[in-house]
Amino acid sequence: MKTFANIIVDISHSKLDKIFQYRIPEDLKDKIEIGMIVSIPFGKRTNNINGYVVGFTDEPDFDVNKIKEIHSLVAMNMTIETHLMNLAIWMKERYACTILSALRTLIPVNKQMNNKTEKQIIRNIDTKQLQGYIKLWDKKKYSGLSRAGNYLLINKSCKQSSILKDVNISTSVLNNLEKKGLIKIISKQVYRNPYNANNIKKTNNKLPNKSQQTVIDRISKNLGNNNEVFLVHGITGSGKTEIYIQIIQKVLDEGKQAIVLIPEISLTPQTVKRFIARFGDKVGVMHSRLSNGERYDAWRMAKEGKISIMIGPRSAVFAPFNNLGIIIIDEEHEMTYKSEISPKYHAKEVAIKRAEMTGATVILGSATPCLESYYLAKKGVYTLLELKEKAATTNELNVEIVDMREELVNGNKSIFSKLLKDEIEKKLDNNEQIILFLNRRGYSRFVSCRQCGHVLKCDNCDIPYTYHAQGNKLICHYCGKTINMVSKCPSCNSKYIKQFGIGTQKVEEYTKKEFPSAKVLRMDLDTTTKKNSYDTILGMFRKGKADILIGTQMIAKGHDFPNVTLVGVLAADLSLYMSDFRASERTFQLLTQVTGRAGRGNLQGTAIIQSYTPEHYSIIKSKEQDYKGFYEAEIKYRHLMNYPPFSNLLTMLLQSTNEKQLIESSYMLKRDLCYILSKVDIEVIGPSPANVSKINNTYRRVILLKGNKYNQLLNFVNKYMERLTGKYKDISIHIDINPLISY
Repeated sequence: MKTFANIIVDISHSKLDKIFQYRIPEDLKDKIEIGMIVSIPFGKRTNNINGYVVGFTDEPDFDVNKIKEIHSLVAMNMTIETHLMNLAIWMKERYACTILSALRTLIPVNKQMNNKTEKQIIRNIDTKQLQGYIKLWDKKKYSGLSRAGNYLLINKSCKQSSILKDVNISTSVLNNLEKKGLIKIISKQVYRNPYNANNIKKTNNKLPNKSQQTVIDRISKNLGNNNEVFLVHGITGSGKTEIYIQIIQKVLDEGKQAIVLIPEISLTPQTVKRFIARFGDKVGVMHSRLSNGERYDAWRMAKEGKISIMIGPRSAVFAPFNNLGIIIIDEEHEMTYKSEISPKYHAKEVAIKRAEMTGATVILGSATPCLESYYLAKKGVYTLLELKEKAATTNELNVEIVDMREELVNGNKSIFSKLLKDEIEKKLDNNEQIILFLNRRGYSRFVSCRQCGHVLKCDNCDIPYTYHAQGNKLICHYCGKTINMVSKCPSCNSKYIKQFGIGTQKVEEYTKKEFPSAKVLRMDLDTTTKKNSYDTILGMFRKGKADILIGTQMIAKGHDFPNVTLVGVLAADLSLYMSDFRASERTFQLLTQVTGRAGRGNLQGTAIIQSYTPEHYSIIKSKEQDYKGFYEAEIKYRHLMNYPPFSNLLTMLLQSTNEKQLIESSYMLKRDLCYILSKVDIEVIGPSPANVSKINNTYRRVILLKGNKYNQLLNFVNKYMERLTGKYKDISIHIDINPLISY
């Protein structure tokens, strides 16, 4: 018997992040379920607020006479599954967030959406009778009725919108036909879906090669058993997507469902179309660029069993499937799988936990797995499966590294090396396509010498200094060490030492000037603000309506352009020397991914990497497509510096509009932290200015905590953060455990 409901109120305040109890009215006892959203009175408010039902009890923890009654149910069809409710509770503990913020991530829209309906026309009489009416209408010159009748001769049922448009009639004509009993007009519930499966040509499973079949067999053998996590490490072009598709087919054959996570919205159109081509209308999609109605309907179709596969970025991991069989995370190394707003969850961790709760299997796939994943696979925590050959027989990719220091010595101050310029001209003459990639992810204003390639680094942290124009200083964003900007290179005494950086817009302008006959497209944050801009730009390039595509990381992976035979990386060093210990790893990943975009068809592919430090192991290993060689070099560096996976980091981002107050409070906070953590093995680093030290007149500083055990950092947050936040009310403090971006 349900007497009282345990409810989390929908108010964002840490002091209200607890269970409140409400009496269940008699008329709701048979309807109310865990996970439902309800309308409730709260405090002295005159209007009701929403709350989430997280449980029931017959014995309340409070005075029965003081317990209020639930007013009504809200959005009955947006109930959260019990296992997802438990997942939200786990997220609260894992990411030190409120239960409310975790619950909100499970709902695709923050308001009740109306179901969409569409009027359908159904013919009520046979064709012979209708032909008789048409003759009569023609005789009386009722042209609208006649046109409608001829349309209905061919279409016994149709959408009202279609007949109105196709034969140019008004709704009054249809109303007239309905009054005569010749047709029925009914309202049919429809789902808002951005992709029409009927418009996509169907395909069949491809015959796997030996390596693919080995991986398919190994995963198939363990589907639904032991909560195994597979890391599929396959070189670019090795056919990982085909493996995913064939595994999903086996999952669907068992009556179960699948989630496929992809890192970038830009990959959604081509990925969705490939899956729809194989699975038809069983596929749904969910991402932030969809309308509220489209996201709501995708969520509803998953919940109602209308679809069996959900594709999308990290939020798709919460698709409300009740019989989940597999979660696939493609390009698992990507940092976009980590949320930058509360709850600061990692979709990979959430997927593994959800699979553990439901008995599903997890597949992590990448040509360049993140170091932590590969480390766990080497230790046997994940099962490592490798694809060492391309799925199709293609020409070997030719990768060249150009030393831009030599270009400078030879008098070339252009952004294009002589080799790259010559190759672009050659490809344009042959009507082949080119991708120019600007390695700007995590762009930071580091200082380097264009003559010898030397980069100024902090001797405490082995992290590049970041240039700050205010005060003309170089600052380490890990320990806060500060030095004056230099005018000459300390290594070769050259005057060619300065802040390093260039933007995609400048590259576009320069490219159009150098190659005036070429049709150029640019793809970055500025050109992809509209809903379908990703699909539009990539579609134009795929159809050959442009010769050169310029872009940042959103063009670096997953795309398959058969006519692209040249990829030019304009400045490999831009990500190599950002203020982050993961800089080498990200550089290797990006270069390996983007060079793999060339030569995916039958034509020979060439990639040219321009760098001022071509001897760096991340660049050399990306040229060789040698992940294992890179891993061995990088893991030694991580171990030496005690960076993840050998430790865990907690970032404290401190903000205030008063710079003096912020600096004073940051040092006081550090003293408190050193005292609190003196008996545990947690190192306090900083405070230092954030990478972006001022945003909208708000100053920003960072303190890092480094500890070997995740739970030690979590215990610190749960035990002391509320007290510290209360003490330092003059500044705001935001925390992130194991961030993937450097603040």
